[in-house]
Amino acid sequence: MILEAKNLNYYYQDGESRRYILKDTSVSFEQGKFYTILGQSGSGKTTLLSLLSAMDKPHSGEVLFHEKNLIEIGYDSYRKNKIGIIFQNYNLIPTFTAVENVLIAMSITENDIPKDQKTVAYNLLDYIGISQEKANRTVNKLSGGEQQRVAIARALSTNVELILADEPTGNLDEEMEQEIIDIFKKLAHEHNKCVIMVTHSNDIALQSDEVLYLKKGVLNKHE
Repeated sequence: MILEAKNLNYYYQDGESRRYILKDTSVSFEQGKFYTILGQSGSGKTTLLSLLSAMDKPHSGEVLFHEKNLIEIGYDSYRKNKIGIIFQNYNLIPTFTAVENVLIAMSITENDIPKDQKTVAYNLLDYIGISQEKANRTVNKLSGGEQQRVAIARALSTNVELILADEPTGNLDEEMEQEIIDIFKKLAHEHNKCVIMVTHSNDIALQSDEVLYLKKGVLNKHE
């Protein structure tokens, strides 16, 4: 297992009562697979992804990466060196070029990166469908689908095994959505990445290797 959550609890305290977003949630993920976490708005799926990505901490329970607790790894180190995160709204620097956005991520990581980082960045962008001409444009001059491709290249640039994506196709049309899903499947099946995607789309979930259904803070493999 590359990633495992054990008995995660996350709640909001309201006086003496607790409103649980996640309750005793346990799940494990393998490399080489594309997972989707499916649930309605407010079901807790974004909270779960936040805990898996160390953007937030559970009230109890633990998350393990290669059997090591994230607390032991260090949350900052885990985010910089172990995972790539892709957001619905891209989270790119709009006045920087596509290639500059990728290079920033490469400059932060402590992972082994080839010395010719710019060549690697251009190659990554080309691999996910961004030509060199477009790579030299500021990202605010790219379409939504192109910006999401840049975000994927940025996530891959630090040479990580685990990709976490929060509704990454929510702002895209159907054709572009399918192209992004095809990239995720290719990353899992051809490059042995573990890809975990939060979605509310049944159509997307049906294309993943494994679907996890989240309802009222409880995670199941069957709806």
